[in-house]
Amino acid sequence: MIEIELERGRQASTTLVEQIVRAFSRAIEAHTLRTGALLPSVRQLAQSHALSTYTVTEAYNRLVSMGLVVARRGSGYRVAQRTEAPRASAAGWQPPALAATWLLSDVFADHSVPIKAGCGWMPGEWINETGLHHALRATSRVPAVRLGDYGHPYGFAPLRERVAAQLDRQGLPVEVGNVLLTQGATQGLDLIVRTLLRPGDTVLVEDPGYCNLLQILKLAGLTVHGVPRTPAGLDLDALEQQVAAHRPKAIFVNTTLQNPTGATFTMANAFRLLQIAERERMWVVEDDVSRELAPPGAPLLAAMEGLQRVLYVGGFSKTVTPSLRCGYVVAERDVLRELARAKMAVGLTSSQTIERIVDKVLLEGRYARHVEIVNEQLKSAHAAFEERIDALGLEPFCRPRAGLFVWVRLPVEAARAGALATAALRDGIWLAPGSYFRPDDAASSWFRFNAPYSLDDALWRFIERVSSGNF
Repeated sequence: MIEIELERGRQASTTLVEQIVRAFSRAIEAHTLRTGALLPSVRQLAQSHALSTYTVTEAYNRLVSMGLVVARRGSGYRVAQRTEAPRASAAGWQPPALAATWLLSDVFADHSVPIKAGCGWMPGEWINETGLHHALRATSRVPAVRLGDYGHPYGFAPLRERVAAQLDRQGLPVEVGNVLLTQGATQGLDLIVRTLLRPGDTVLVEDPGYCNLLQILKLAGLTVHGVPRTPAGLDLDALEQQVAAHRPKAIFVNTTLQNPTGATFTMANAFRLLQIAERERMWVVEDDVSRELAPPGAPLLAAMEGLQRVLYVGGFSKTVTPSLRCGYVVAERDVLRELARAKMAVGLTSSQTIERIVDKVLLEGRYARHVEIVNEQLKSAHAAFEERIDALGLEPFCRPRAGLFVWVRLPVEAARAGALATAALRDGIWLAPGSYFRPDDAASSWFRFNAPYSLDDALWRFIERVSSGNF
């Protein structure tokens, strides 16, 4: 057994997963742990260091992907045979190709990149493990006869009621008949596109904006124009120009803690957007998946407008877990009926089992307290991240101090941003260049950073080299 000293709270410079990986990597490299040595079981290490089993499992899986550890069913995790350099070393590891396929699909299964500064999800060790385990146990006791059919096209009724009640507390009074459950918020966006728009229609998006949405719109054959995003919301002059030039059918916006910039609409900006949408009879699709991570008082377009032209999209990937694909769309009843028809046509019902698990987490998993803890952890991560960028004199788009994302300009020419991201991958660092988030794929010197994943010293040593012109 090796000694592992963990930093926690504000003084921690890296995540717990990264600290565990580093401790075992050093012990293996120094031959303190020799080939074939058995690592503590997941449960043993979790108990001895007051960790969640999710944290230990993620760290062990990362060691496996690096080639330092092997996992065998029934015999646990052991130090790998050192017949060749480990995968993580410069001699043996090859970075994945930085292409659209990896970014849109393989990245979710690729554990070989140790520092995921550009990723879009919460650290695994922040999952509400107790609440999730309780929900899994409770759902496993549901009689099979209740799980033996497809479920309702609109989704599990008790969870829909809970979503409606949550939105009512946030100022949007809706009934259960206004709520459609989906396989994640991204499916909700896809259903809206399929239902309300047709190939060749013109739509507006934020520039920069949510990269997966851009792919959905492209696959649907829509004409897409960007409206510059500002720290206060949309550039309203540019919006008026785009509306006059193109007469769009819809506009898609992230109201709170936008992906990728972390910015949140001001009330004045939100009000003006709704005025323009009403005047132009334009749909407004409000993607609001980070609402529970935002400080109180952030504007909610659907509440301000009343679901006449606004469709509201939410989900639980940021507060429960992204692996339970569960989201929702809230809309006027006639529109929702058409969305449900599209949902059944392309994928039948969403998973009632998953919806039951999420419902149990919300009802019995001390969910509100968990969200409070996550928000405190995010606040600390942002404070540490800001110290890093300020020390290097880097320019943030804004300082959200909440949510996951910070949009930062790095000292590199826009045309070389892709080369910079490729160079970072060779050092085991995943960066997310701004071009991924732009409707025209235009080069950009801006990068999206996930604050809690961006505290590793190796990342900042790389960025220091970038600042000095060496990469």
